[in-house]
Amino acid sequence: MIRIDDLHYAYPGGAAALDGVSLRVPPGSFLALMGANGSGKSTLLKHINGLLISQTGGVTVGGVAVSRQTFDEVNGTVGFVFQDPNDQIFAPTVFDDICYGPRNLGLDEREVEARAREAAAQVGIADLLERPIHHLSYGQKKRLSIAGVLAMEPRVLVLDEPTASLDPMGEARLMRILLQLNKGGMTVVMATHDVDLVPLYAEQVCLLRKGKVAVQGRLREVFGDPELIERCHLRLPRVASLFDIFPDLTELPLTVGMARRKLEELMAERLAPTEPAGR
Repeated sequence: MIRIDDLHYAYPGGAAALDGVSLRVPPGSFLALMGANGSGKSTLLKHINGLLISQTGGVTVGGVAVSRQTFDEVNGTVGFVFQDPNDQIFAPTVFDDICYGPRNLGLDEREVEARAREAAAQVGIADLLERPIHHLSYGQKKRLSIAGVLAMEPRVLVLDEPTASLDPMGEARLMRILLQLNKGGMTVVMATHDVDLVPLYAEQVCLLRKGKVAVQGRLREVFGDPELIERCHLRLPRVASLFDIFPDLTELPLTVGMARRKLEELMAERLAPTEPAGR
């Protein structure tokens, strides 16, 4: 669905943000893009929908090369959710804000309203349609920003730090929404710092370090190298760190569920009867 080849980008003044990034994102996958501040995550995301155009290298989405000429076509495929919802929502009410995109597609009002109500239901704000946006909580604003994108019916959802500044309940609710969208076939690319959250939802992880891809792969491949994680200025999930007391473990658990199963295995091994020594 997304193909990035040898992508380079430097901001005015010469600050290099991306230095030869290559990346593949299969259709229907859930990719977590991780790295320290300044590693290039936000810059890379903005290339996927054409907010930034590559200086060298290329980006292709759904078989379409991202360029100024294809901006509208690419944005019909890719929905972008900014880190701060206040940068994205602006209409007087929740309903008006969700309707803004579909109306600008030239759809008739019945189709616009149907899309708005469906998108609001998908993110759990169907009861807030008439509410002024300045009366929303921060978490509700986050969900509204996603609803406005969903009403455009994208095939790819790109999110920049979607759980930033949310309380634990708001974080869990938002991540369940993203997981449900992904299970419905949506390709999701999410930039995040939260190493405890990623193993619960993402299938693939890409670590960026100083504008380069340090590693991309499945969870086990990426989190199986603690030294690489540290070089990228991240840490292992807390659950995995708890198992440092077992130096002989070759595979650390990444979630509470994995940890429970691993503890059951370890206890079974410790309690298993031993055969008597031979004469």
